[in-house]
Amino acid sequence: MAIFDFDGTLADSGAVVLKLVNPMARMYGFKSVTDEEVEMLRGRPNREIIKYLGVSAWKIPIIAAHGKKLMAAEIGSIGLFPGVPDMLKALSAGGVRLAVVSSNSEATIRTVLGPDLAKLIDYYGCGASLFGKAKKFTKVIKTARVKPGRVISIGDETRDIDAANALGLASGAVTWGYATRQLLVDHAPTVLLDAMDDIVSRLTLRADAPAVATA
Repeated sequence: MAIFDFDGTLADSGAVVLKLVNPMARMYGFKSVTDEEVEMLRGRPNREIIKYLGVSAWKIPIIAAHGKKLMAAEIGSIGLFPGVPDMLKALSAGGVRLAVVSSNSEATIRTVLGPDLAKLIDYYGCGASLFGKAKKFTKVIKTARVKPGRVISIGDETRDIDAANALGLASGAVTWGYATRQLLVDHAPTVLLDAMDDIVSRLTLRADAPAVATA
């Protein structure tokens, strides 16, 4: 099974996220950022970003929930990264079960994917929590009745790697999302993915083979 992150992994939503950050900063009392600061923060883990912005821990669920609603309102500006449709179709056709775990809403994800791709996703784990991915992974894995050793998490941030490590899952880090390539390398994912084709070539196309193809 492959569990995908959505924003920054399947969806090219970075511009929308950046558009929303400073208005939300003014609303919730955390630090606004310049373009230079945004670029600098790409090289820092998620918890360091939260600390730098001065976001109170108790506000995180509220901000995340509001952000989810704002993202839904900007849905017309969000598209998939080039190659995502062919990649998902190839994995599904090869017998890989697919899941999406994201702090974004399932409705938004299904709309951006479109009906043909959305029906290829076997399981959705969606909600407002920014740091609750391990719990969402666990729920998806239990629902799918698949062994952790048969699962790989694929995302663009260090929290995706951390959540996978906490559960003993393989992790694939894509380099076209928010975090810098070097930051991802420093967090030692199971495999680094520099192109969409790498996902298909690295993942097994047989249901009884390992989650990640050996190099």
